[in-house]
Amino acid sequence: MHLKRVIPCLDVDAGRVVKGVEFVAIRDAGDPVALAAHYDAEGADELIFLDITATHEKRETIARLARRAADEVFVPFTIGGGIRSVADAQAVLDAGADKVSVNSAALARPQLLDELANNFGAQCVVLAIDAKALAARDGDGDGEPGAGRWQAFVAGGRTPSGRDAVQWAREAEGRGAGEIMLTSMDRDGTNEGYDLALTSAVSEAVGIPVIASGGAGELPHLVEAVQAGADAVLCASIFHYGHYTVAQAKSSLAAAGIPVRLPA
Repeated sequence: MHLKRVIPCLDVDAGRVVKGVEFVAIRDAGDPVALAAHYDAEGADELIFLDITATHEKRETIARLARRAADEVFVPFTIGGGIRSVADAQAVLDAGADKVSVNSAALARPQLLDELANNFGAQCVVLAIDAKALAARDGDGDGEPGAGRWQAFVAGGRTPSGRDAVQWAREAEGRGAGEIMLTSMDRDGTNEGYDLALTSAVSEAVGIPVIASGGAGELPHLVEAVQAGADAVLCASIFHYGHYTVAQAKSSLAAAGIPVRLPA
């Protein structure tokens, strides 16, 4: 039985977990490793740390975070932010991370995905896609909007890449990405639910797991994302600010008939 996963996400800035709305209006949410240990104890399947700190010493910053996390948590965890080379990934994996996440660097040089997969295996490579919906167009002249389209953004969601998000996910799979972390910029931090059309479009386009991200505010949103094709749901503010526990999230999924690993 293929179990669906619940993954708390911790955006880290200057050593603290932060969370915003649509990538702005950032506020503090606590110490990353303390929160990670708490989620581990609650039954999280995995954890993702995304270091958004602006620093020239990025490799050591994220390696230090990986070492701290490895000492305190026992579930698999991914580190992203500033991974631009095989050497960057090696430092983080050597420090204890199970996977690395790449975004802007892979869009700038897609061969990075090939290099990471060849060196560490696809199971260690997560491609993060920050996607924003484009205005729908009437493609067949019937007066109705056309099919949804989304563009991938870089630089923490500040800069459009010009790449179609669904096509980029498909290419990334071919280059060796083992998983897609798919964040809707339109929904991120809004608590209005995941972008289900985006989740479905990417899930149907690739054969690798897709992690739905951006917008979870209520437990039914997690169920909807899995039903739209996601293999895992990424959650931040609903856990960080105490709205729900990991156990409650999993119980909600299980009640909807979705197979999950229930906490002991």
